[in-house]
Amino acid sequence: MSGRQKRQSPSDEMPLRAQRTGGMPGWLEWVIVFAVAIVASLLIRTYVVDFYEIPSASMLETIQEGDRVIGEKITYRSSEPKAQDIVTFEDPLDKNTTLIKRVIATGGQTVELKDGDVYVDSEKLDEPYTLGKKSLPLDQQAPGVVVSYPYTVPEGYVWVMGDNREDSLDSRYFGAVSISSITSRVIWTYWPPSSWGGF
Repeated sequence: MSGRQKRQSPSDEMPLRAQRTGGMPGWLEWVIVFAVAIVASLLIRTYVVDFYEIPSASMLETIQEGDRVIGEKITYRSSEPKAQDIVTFEDPLDKNTTLIKRVIATGGQTVELKDGDVYVDSEKLDEPYTLGKKSLPLDQQAPGVVVSYPYTVPEGYVWVMGDNREDSLDSRYFGAVSISSITSRVIWTYWPPSSWGGF
């Protein structure tokens, strides 16, 4: 056996580098990458999740004014909203506005407000998230809306209320909400860190 070692050529010592194989300019590749990222983001926000900033105090203390939350859009493709879900939906009075409330009753159920408490199908609800605030009928209702109690929720609709019962325009004001107008189920507060958590 020879004691001599094979001498490496300069090409053997050179690190491998990715080489451009096509004729596409680098700037065009970046344009395509950004375009794909934008389309992917739009598809995700349209079909998977969306992000909302809470502008009012109607969901205190569960969700704080200014909190940012995530709403997922997959669940309601195969099932309908159920009681206690927190949902976003188109404002029945302004389709360009998104509201957030808690589902209290679903189609076919009867809602009553008695002595500051909510009854669904004659059963008093346990609602610790209201922190004892009274759930009273509102003095005024939206133009053209008549809500009287007991109120039976139509099929294909849900009855929604804000957790801050003393400062929320909800189904007591604009009536039951069409399921078709619901845009997401709120699952998480992601900002600020002090409010971080799921529902």
